Order: sequence, then structure tokens, then C-alpha cells
Amino acid sequence: MTSVELSGKVALVTGASRGIGYGIAEALVARGDRVCITGRNEEALKEAVEKLGADRVIGVAGKAHDEAHQAAAVERTMEAFGRVDFLVNNAGTNPVFGPIAELDLNVARKVFETNVISALGLAQQTWKAWQKENGGAIVNIASVAGLAPSPFIGAYGVSKAAMINLTVQLAHEFAPKVRVNAIAPAVIKTKFAQALYEGREEEAAAAYPLGRLGVPSDIGGAAAFLTSDQSAWVTGQTLVVDGGIFLNAGVA
Repeated sequence: MTSVELSGKVALVTGASRGIGYGIAEALVARGDRVCITGRNEEALKEAVEKLGADRVIGVAGKAHDEAHQAAAVERTMEAFGRVDFLVNNAGTNPVFGPIAELDLNVARKVFETNVISALGLAQQTWKAWQKENGGAIVNIASVAGLAPSPFIGAYGVSKAAMINLTVQLAHEFAPKVRVNAIAPAVIKTKFAQALYEGREEEAAAAYPLGRLGVPSDIGGAAAFLTSDQSAWVTGQTLVVDGGIFLNAGVA
């Protein structure tokens, strides 16, 4: 990756020590961007930085919902690279599995703090630090769970629906300087989503018209597109990356 010509652009990708976030960071580094990645686990973050290329990538450890961490991530990006063209809000949590009618409201608050409020906070930070004057793009990682009922992960789905609405609100307010879009993945093969397919991957994949579950690079490619000049006239949109699973809606 170090042989790739630098693009001159800089991205901040949250929750990127593994999974979807790592796949996005990998795609951006591969095209020549410099990247700051965040994550809770400092050791995992260091490993990810080394794999991606320490000459092009820095890591800032912390919890996504912590305002001090949000400020530090943007500040370190600006210090290291002098700009922050792209923000990818990928950090998320889903600590509960069960009916929403029995959901502990404190858990619901945690889900929203991590999945929605942190994204808003970072968007505010990058806007003030660079994008308001210089432009750029924001990509929010939502979910197909935010577009349709998702039994047993209801709080997560509601938070992702809020993320989709946050996307259009920011797109309207930040235009014309900054484009803001969302990606709504279906099941991606990551540790985060493991409970949805572990021990039954073949069965789970059979429901998808494209015959497989998603992988992080599928979302990396979508994020690379939405932060590129090829999507220069796209804003306020939610790109569904689902292997065709929604094509089966309404089919008995």
C-alpha cells in the first residue's frame, strides 16, 4: 500500500480496528488517502495501524460516545495530516438481543449515544475543524435494520433509522460544501454480526439472491465511491448494500 500515490485527501473512520470500519479504511488507504482510525481497544487499534501502514494511518483510541475522544480524534487528524476531508461514522453497538417491549431503557440510551449522538458530535467537529470552509463528504454507516422491522434487534434498528434521518438533515444543512450520505448494509461477516449467522452461514446466505453474505470490502467499496468525485452529485441518499435481500420482500 505504501507504493500507492497519495491522493492528498484525509479521512477519519470510526470503529475501524476491525470489521466494516477496517474494510473502509483499507479501501481508502488503497486509493491513496491518509486515514485516522478510532476504536476502543488500543492494542487492536495499533495492530490495525501496522497492517494498514503506519506511514499513512494513525489511530486514536477511545469510546465513540465520549465527547473528549471525539474532539481528540479530530484534533489528532488535523495535527498529523492538516485536514479532514472525509468522515465515516461507523462506530456502533448492539448490546441487547430480545423484544423491544422488554428493553431496558438505559440500554436504549447507550445504543443511541453510541450509534447516533456520537455520529452527530463527530460531524459537528469535522465541520468546524475543516469541512465548513473547505468542503468534503460524510458517510454514515446505517443498516437495513433501519429500513424495516428487525425482530430481536429493535433498538439497534431504531437507532439506524435515526442515523438515516440524521444523514438527510446534515445533507440539507451542510450543502453545498459537504455531501452527506449513508450506507445500509445487510449482514456482513464480522465479529459484530456473528450471532446472526454463526453455525448456519450456508442457510443464512441462501436467503440472499447473490448467494452469499457481505464482507467488509463490499462496504469499503461503497464508502470509497461516496467519498469520491464519481459521486459528486450525490447527497442525502442511503445506499442499500444488501446482496439483494430486499428483493425477497413480500415473496411467500
